[in-house]
Amino acid sequence: MYHFHKSCANIIVVILILTKNGEKFNMRMKKKRHGGERLSLMSSLIVSDPAIVPENIEKIYGNNNPLRIEIGCGKGDFIRGKAEQEKDYNYLAIEKIADVLTIATEKYASTKGLGSLAPNGGWQRPDGRLFPLGGDSVDFTMEEIGNVRFCVGDAAELLKDLPDNSVDTIYVNFCDPWSKKGHTKRRLTYIGFLNMYSRILKKGGKFCFKTDNRPLFDFSLEQVELSKFELEYKTNDLHASQMNEVNIQTEYERNFTEKGFKINMLIARNEK
Repeated sequence: MYHFHKSCANIIVVILILTKNGEKFNMRMKKKRHGGERLSLMSSLIVSDPAIVPENIEKIYGNNNPLRIEIGCGKGDFIRGKAEQEKDYNYLAIEKIADVLTIATEKYASTKGLGSLAPNGGWQRPDGRLFPLGGDSVDFTMEEIGNVRFCVGDAAELLKDLPDNSVDTIYVNFCDPWSKKGHTKRRLTYIGFLNMYSRILKKGGKFCFKTDNRPLFDFSLEQVELSKFELEYKTNDLHASQMNEVNIQTEYERNFTEKGFKINMLIARNEK
């Protein structure tokens, strides 16, 4: 199994600002106590480097099912739901904020019935065994943890070393719009990123993108036109579309929708 290194978890505060017609909403998360130690306990769920996954997929997942990647998994609602909805795939969820990934891994383990946070710290298995902070990682088996693994780090760096034609689908949900002048190239739908996705995706593989930000969505459509992808589907109101029947909502998506945001979605097919 591939283990997480504790030194990756020095994150103090995460602030996400969501805007609509000039209105701002702040969603703030304080630093998690013992976040690094908590994430270390979940190391059976952690992959240190996505580049090692395709050639070791059977060793990591216990099968040779196709690989799907979510960039920016947040607290993991989408990846948990997708893995349950379409079980014949392996999923790798990447998140650059270690404290956020701590929550995602703990929620995943909890929903799989593998225990919960202990009252005085650490992780408690359903049979009562306690794995204290700073001790050995929880002894999850491959059969218990199923078809999802997690990775902490910046996707721009982590994905560049993935082998060609090694991924079935890439999901990007509600990424930073990088609205300031000069930040265009940082957008996860910029042509530079799309070219990287095209390289690592198999022919016919899919790129799926959701956002509440209409300018970002329009920009993304333009970038798809410049890329090796073929636009397969788009909507400016996902929850009123036919795709809503199979849509897995993220935590932020639920928050956006409650505030009156319409959700934009596109699916592009890799035709390199």
